Amino acid sequence: MSEKTPRPPRRKRYSGKNPQRFEDKYKEHNADRYGETVAKVIASGKTPAGTHLPIMVAECLDALHLSPGMIGVDTTLGYGGHALRILEKIAPVGKLIGLDVDPLELPKAEARIRAAGYGEDRFEAVKSNYAGITKVLTSRGIPEVDFIFADLGCSSMQLDDPSRGFSFKTTGPLDMRMNPARGLSAADWLEKISAEKLEVALHVNADEPRAESIAKALAGRSFGNTGAFAKAIRESVRINDQGEMDLTVRRVFQAVRIAVNEEFVALDTFLRALPNCLKSGGRAVILTFHSGEDRRVKHAMRDGVRTGVYSEMCDGIIVATPEEHRGNPRSSSAKLRWVMKA
Repeated sequence: MSEKTPRPPRRKRYSGKNPQRFEDKYKEHNADRYGETVAKVIASGKTPAGTHLPIMVAECLDALHLSPGMIGVDTTLGYGGHALRILEKIAPVGKLIGLDVDPLELPKAEARIRAAGYGEDRFEAVKSNYAGITKVLTSRGIPEVDFIFADLGCSSMQLDDPSRGFSFKTTGPLDMRMNPARGLSAADWLEKISAEKLEVALHVNADEPRAESIAKALAGRSFGNTGAFAKAIRESVRINDQGEMDLTVRRVFQAVRIAVNEEFVALDTFLRALPNCLKSGGRAVILTFHSGEDRRVKHAMRDGVRTGVYSEMCDGIIVATPEEHRGNPRSSSAKLRWVMKA
C-alpha cells in the first residue's frame, strides 16, 4: 500500500461476539442494510436498538374502526409504527396528524413515514404534547376529527438510549425529560424536592409501598448518573429478593420520570379535551402501561358515558396476546381502552 493511500479504519473490537453498548450497535441502527440481524433481534424477543416495536397494533386498529378518507390524530407518534398502519387503513385520501413532544425522535419518525410514501397532504408531524391537541386542531381549522389514538408508553428509543437517562440498565446522565430542552432534569428535580413531596410522587405515580423510607433517603440529594441513583435506591431499602429489588428500582424511576415530565397533568388535560375534539360517532383509543394512567383513563371514560358525552366504551380492558408477550415483553403491562363520542 503506497504512502498516499490511506489505510481503511479498523473495525471496532468488542469484548464479546457483538457490541453491547447502545451507540455501538451499528447493524441494529441500520435496518435497511442489516435486515437479517434486525430480524434475529426481534425473533429473540428483543427490540432492535434505536427502534420501537408497536404494541397491540391489530387490537388498536380494530378498536379505532378506521375506514378510507378519515381524518385523525396520533397523539404520541413515537417511532411511527401505529401511524403507518393507520395511514394504510385511511388511504387513499385520509389524513393523519402525528404529535410528539420529543424533538429528538419526531424528525426520525417523520422521515420514516415520508419514506413510506406519505406526503404533507396525507401526514403532518407536529411537535406538541398530546395535552395541546385542541390548539393543534384549532390552528388548522379542524373543529373535530374521526378518531384519536394515544400510546402513553415510553418508547424503546427513549428507554434504551443511555444518553436520555430513563433506565438504570446502562449508566447515563440522570435526565428523563421527554423534551431535553425544557424543564428540570431528574437530577435537578431530586436535588430540589422535599422528602414529603417525593413520598407523594412515589405513592401516586408508582404505587410504591416503601415510599416513605425511600423518600427520606433520596430527597434533596445529588446523583451524578442513573447508576448512582439506582445504587442509592437499593441501599435505601432492605429487600433480599433480587426480583423485588429490581421492581422497586423500576417503580422509583417510573415515579420520577412521571413527575419530571408532569405526565399526569398532561394526561388529565388531554382527557378533558378529548370529547370536544371528536366528531359524533368518533372513537378514541388509549394504551396505558401502569395503574396510575389506566385509572385516569377508565374514570374519564366512565364519567363521559354516565353524563352522555360518550355513547359507548369498551367492556373492561383489552390486553396483548400471549404470543405478543413472548415476542415483545414490553407489551405485558399494556392495557387498551376505547370510547365512542355520542
